[in-house]
Amino acid sequence: MHVLATGEFWVLVALIIFIAIAIYMKVPGMLAGVLDKRSNEIANELDQARRLREEAQTLLASYQRRQAEAMKEADEIVVQAKAEAERLAAETRANLKALVERRQQVAEDKIAQAEKQALQEVRAVAAEIAVGAAQKLIAEKVDATKDATLVESAIGDLSKFH
Repeated sequence: MHVLATGEFWVLVALIIFIAIAIYMKVPGMLAGVLDKRSNEIANELDQARRLREEAQTLLASYQRRQAEAMKEADEIVVQAKAEAERLAAETRANLKALVERRQQVAEDKIAQAEKQALQEVRAVAAEIAVGAAQKLIAEKVDATKDATLVESAIGDLSKFH
């Protein structure tokens, strides 16, 4: 009876009874079921995480493609804009050159016209002076009959100048 009086014996008996009750109540099966259920949940979460990761990688690749396409399109736009700017600059230079040439031609035409007008004015003044001088000479040296013939001759000479 000495064994029945020790505390370790009763702890061993209580442990055996506890284990027997746990087995009778199918606690190990329930624990295995709970653990299996938790294992399945973890496996499902891992599968879902893997699918989400694959989707994220697909989306990332798609966005990277779109970004590359957008960069290519932006580069093309820049190239087109530069070409358009160069074309407009060349067109502007050509228009400016043509404008300068037209203005130069107009100026040259005005100068030529002014020269012609000045020459005509000089001729007119010279003719008036010549007529005046001729009138004085004729008045001094010619009588009325000779005067009429000289005037007609001078008028004929004047028409040659115009």
